[in-house]
Amino acid sequence: MAATGILRDGPIGFIGLGLMGAPMCRNLQAAGARLVLYNRSAAKAKRLARKNDVVASTPRDVAEQAKIVILMLADTRAVQQTLFGRNGVSEGLRRGSLVVDMGTTDVLQTRQFGKWVAEAGASYVDAPVSGGEIGAKAGSLTIMAGGSRGAIAKARPIFAVLGDRFTHVGAVGAGQVAKAANQVIVGLTIGAVAEALGLAAAAGVDPAKVRTALEGGFAASRILEVHGERMIKGRFKPGGKAQTQRKDIAQALTLAKAANIDLPATKLNLRLYDQLIKQGGGELDHSALYKLFVKHRQ
Repeated sequence: MAATGILRDGPIGFIGLGLMGAPMCRNLQAAGARLVLYNRSAAKAKRLARKNDVVASTPRDVAEQAKIVILMLADTRAVQQTLFGRNGVSEGLRRGSLVVDMGTTDVLQTRQFGKWVAEAGASYVDAPVSGGEIGAKAGSLTIMAGGSRGAIAKARPIFAVLGDRFTHVGAVGAGQVAKAANQVIVGLTIGAVAEALGLAAAAGVDPAKVRTALEGGFAASRILEVHGERMIKGRFKPGGKAQTQRKDIAQALTLAKAANIDLPATKLNLRLYDQLIKQGGGELDHSALYKLFVKHRQ
């Protein structure tokens, strides 16, 4: 893929080189972007860096060298610390810079982060993604974004490299609202598939054949396809960790409380993930919820 537009205009800062961040960076590199990389474990950044890339020593250093800074971090606390902690991004921001949070972050705090960044003369976009590690590697992420039209326009060439479906949902925070809705659907659907295949196994029928039978009807879904196969094969190497799914469900419930709406099924889903994590499954793929319903040989 040839570098176009903003990918040629200067380096792009990228902070957070984990399960999702590292393959996203590789896709930007393949598109011709120069990167300024930061990770708490500097070794990851050094392994990922190519000839024209820079490994930064702090988040502030990233912002001083790149006018666009992408965050792909684990949780809201990490985003806040990276942006506003000592040697944080905010200390290096220049007027006209753009911060893009592509992780899943609390909605109310995202709106506050956007205000603080705007006070520094920069723009903020929340652009969480769906598609997991598979989508990150393939450059086929679904991206849902909140921010001003001008800020979104600056970020669009980057989104075009990282994903194949993009929606500008609304103002800052709207992307995270969409992601909260996404994670409610994902969490509940994983739970439904886990229960259904667990029921098949308990009833003495091959769950693999049941999954095949269901794929052509109204029960068909991407989760039945991908996560259903993981459940049947007992392969729970994480594409999205159970503890991350639990965090996202908890954030959706925080938003629901603020919006004065009760989500009873989502509350139950949270308790199921708590149970899985208590049993030591927090680092497994979120499809490992199946383990609550059937004993599976690993």
